[in-house]
Amino acid sequence: MLPILFQDDRLVAIHKPSGLLVHRSELDRHETRFAVQLLRDQLGRHVYPAHRLDRGTSGVLLFALDRDTARMVGGQFERQEVAKTYLAVVRGHPAESGHIDHALSRRRDDAEWVGKDASDEARPAVTDFRRLATCELPHAVDRYPTSRYALVELYPQTGRRHQLRRHLKHISHPIIGDATFGKGRHNRLFQDLFGSARMLLACTRLQLQHPDGTPLDIQAPPDDDFARVLAALGWQDAAPGPDTRP
Repeated sequence: MLPILFQDDRLVAIHKPSGLLVHRSELDRHETRFAVQLLRDQLGRHVYPAHRLDRGTSGVLLFALDRDTARMVGGQFERQEVAKTYLAVVRGHPAESGHIDHALSRRRDDAEWVGKDASDEARPAVTDFRRLATCELPHAVDRYPTSRYALVELYPQTGRRHQLRRHLKHISHPIIGDATFGKGRHNRLFQDLFGSARMLLACTRLQLQHPDGTPLDIQAPPDDDFARVLAALGWQDAAPGPDTRP
């Protein structure tokens, strides 16, 4: 059963686990489990994803329960009217806060490219972040005798594909567990030390307008496999609670 964070007659939000695809993809043709299918079977009705999360990302995933609602809520995401908050463990110690303004083009291994003549022109992409905690582990990686990591909260202002993963790579603080944009040696260290084989990125909050005009604030703490890593690093109290987030 998928954990349900919010449900009424128009919307339902789940806590998507890491490793689960939102829907069928040309890039994972052999996969048979999808959030859309699982939630449809769980509720016994059609559901319409309002946005996407990468396969490795866990956290808040919102669905509409009818086409009109899907169109209304999807429009908020397209117009960048939804406030999104993510939590990530990254390599190194980034600044206490920052603003990443780095345009992104579509990547040619994205599903959108399959069978399409899409433009490769870079599109504006902006992410704000703040650092929540840091640590230094006594394990040599590459040429350094110790390894540094940080917990960051991320606020994407735009919604480009793989934006957070690519932006953090751009500032040389890639997300731990990211096999595409991260650093393999650091990923393997987290597997060896903490048994973590997932990407340490989670959507912890969505703030938007409900179709009835009222504000909707959906939150989810890191799931168990993410929380175990935070506890192992002494960061179990570092992630902000509902009353302390900006």
